[in-house]
Amino acid sequence: MRVTFLGTGSAMPTGERFQTGIMLEAAGDRLLVDCGSGVVHALSTTDVGYEGIDTVLLTHHHLDHVADLLPLLKARWLAGAESLEIVGPPGTPELVEDLLSVHEYMQDRIGLTLRSVDAGDAFEIAGFTGDAMETRHSMPCLAYRLSHTGDGSEDTEPPVFGYSGDSEAFPELIDFFDGVAVLAHDCSFPDEVDVSNHPTPASLGDALASADAEIGRVYLTHLYPHTEGNHEAMLNSLADRYDGDVRVARDGLSFEIR
Repeated sequence: MRVTFLGTGSAMPTGERFQTGIMLEAAGDRLLVDCGSGVVHALSTTDVGYEGIDTVLLTHHHLDHVADLLPLLKARWLAGAESLEIVGPPGTPELVEDLLSVHEYMQDRIGLTLRSVDAGDAFEIAGFTGDAMETRHSMPCLAYRLSHTGDGSEDTEPPVFGYSGDSEAFPELIDFFDGVAVLAHDCSFPDEVDVSNHPTPASLGDALASADAEIGRVYLTHLYPHTEGNHEAMLNSLADRYDGDVRVARDGLSFEIR
């Protein structure tokens, strides 16, 4: 499975990071997880392009995770694509239908498949297998475990990618990610910021250390401007509490999970 961070920023632009978007690729299957502002542009710089993305999985409905849904739909229509599937937490079909009601000229341009996923669900999407868990955020939001069965073998399980969506850090969420090879976790602010609905390095480090879970590499994402210039201090704060492999994600970072 290949993971590409298309956008590692937040609702407040920095000029260095697009809003949230992560692309997964495996055995010719492709899945876009979240579609914030700038993600369609980021896709256009990859070999896959927006033409190669026909399925989107949303964690929740905040603007910095859905702002490029209609730009993606329109770009695919203009490129001659015929379909787009959008999946997410309850209310996702209604969200897309409401967006299209504002931009009526985009209705019926391509075939749309809209469906929702509940916390606790196991589901199939674009060749991937997923599990969902409710996070702690200011609106309903799902965290996901995602794997591609073609990445495994008779003797090995396929590697699993975990993504927190937007959430405070808490041990039960970390336990949900037990066994993931890579975890992309919200770490929106440095420790100096008093915040709810998102973690700081200290709260994330405490959750990682107290959970009974084996986690591979952790990437910090959903970074607000407050984190710029503070990445080393954030990593040090985490290291004071958790001895695992933690790194700061960046736009364009792409790697294989084997």
